[in-house]
Amino acid sequence: MNTPQVPPASATATPLTTPVAARRGFAHGASATLIALIALSIAWEWWLAPLRPGGSALVLKAVPLCFALGGVLRHRVYTLQWASMLVLLYLAEGIVRGMTDAGLSARLGWLETALAGVFFVCALGYVAPYKRAAKRAKKAAV
Repeated sequence: MNTPQVPPASATATPLTTPVAARRGFAHGASATLIALIALSIAWEWWLAPLRPGGSALVLKAVPLCFALGGVLRHRVYTLQWASMLVLLYLAEGIVRGMTDAGLSARLGWLETALAGVFFVCALGYVAPYKRAAKRAKKAAV
């Protein structure tokens, strides 16, 4: 039987096949903006500019972000993929509240929009090389 020789991993390692080394900054950016988005969501709805005095049930909008926090902090590609889609809801909410609310609430809406946008860009920046490497591996296997 003729088995192909596989070169050592260090000989085949390139930034595209091991994207984690080149993209760690994007993962850290995604982690930082997710934490900031969670903090903003809680602070906004509890005491900064709640819909009702004393806080509102909208503080629960931070819960889905908390589910993603563990995986994002561990730089898990799958979590960053679905969290990047989840954060689009926060981007939309920030735009709507930025355009329709007044005063502090409008400024917080635009801040939420900015944080969600930065998270989205960082998450995609981290995930994209993995997706390209997987696509190349699939092509090479065929």
